[in-house]
Amino acid sequence: MNETDVLKNIHILAKKIGREVNLMEVCGTHTQAVARAGLKSLLPKNVHLTTGPGCPVCVTAQEDIDAIISLTLAGIPVATYGDMMRVPGSFGSLDQAREKGAKVFDVYSTEEALEIRNSKLEIEEDLVFFGLGFETTAPMTAYAIQKGLTVYSTHKLFLPAMKALLEIGELKIDGYICPGHVSAIIGSRPYEEMKVPQVITGFQPNDILVSVYMLLRQLAEKRSEVENEYVRLVKESGNPEALGEIFEVFEKTDGNWRGFGTIPGSGLKIKEKYRDFDAKIKYKDILDKVDFSKSRKPTACKCGEIIRGLKSPKDCPVYKKGCTPDKPIGPCMVSVEGACNVEYRYEK
Repeated sequence: MNETDVLKNIHILAKKIGREVNLMEVCGTHTQAVARAGLKSLLPKNVHLTTGPGCPVCVTAQEDIDAIISLTLAGIPVATYGDMMRVPGSFGSLDQAREKGAKVFDVYSTEEALEIRNSKLEIEEDLVFFGLGFETTAPMTAYAIQKGLTVYSTHKLFLPAMKALLEIGELKIDGYICPGHVSAIIGSRPYEEMKVPQVITGFQPNDILVSVYMLLRQLAEKRSEVENEYVRLVKESGNPEALGEIFEVFEKTDGNWRGFGTIPGSGLKIKEKYRDFDAKIKYKDILDKVDFSKSRKPTACKCGEIIRGLKSPKDCPVYKKGCTPDKPIGPCMVSVEGACNVEYRYEK
């Protein structure tokens, strides 16, 4: 179907359902695609798209950010992806630590971090890579650990957060637009554990509109299934090689998420076999002295509620009132996949 036909069918189904429908896109790239194409303005008034916890930078816990900044201030060189550099912590940001003389490097890949570690011109001591993200970035970090890179891991498994949202029940979720990138790694089968309409979706505007249509059709027919719109990339079994790489190096543990707290079984911990490259063990003496009391204090920033879909960026009291991409107060305004940053760039 072309986009005109898809939209026509969406409106027909929305009218047939006859009630408010809340669909959640849980991928930051989907959030950008929806905003860039203005898709919300094309949908029926009773069909709502809500942003979920799909931004890896945004869901990184404040304690982990404070921990990694504390390592830099103690003289440990650190490398991480660019967006994380500007996220405010209780002791400033990584960018600000670099301004104070700390050795902090923003990289595009773990390969680049390995090159810095191996270069005597850049550093003379160990380098810690601040590893973050979901199943999509975890294989690259696992590979780097096997090559001898020291890592502070905040990697997370994504499905436990989707399950947690359903179990918490703060927001009625009628269906999920499932993440394409994560699904390419884990496949479609794991989603079957959740008894809610779901569609694994690509990133073009028509992909997203078709997924909305497919979810509405499930609701109209009173079905709760996992459907795969992104068949050109996502297979039922996912990518076994990438999954094998992850679980060669990592094992499941409880994960600490901004906005959620601890989600059981959602974290990736470096296995005992690779403990020599686990920054949490190697630099335990420094990390044990960090005062995390500031990390847990509430702030005016509402990133936690935005991540859980309870608030929109415009509901946050500091949105555009002190919190902008140039001077972010919370991570949702820093990352290009963050709901506040996306809203700021595309709201017109």
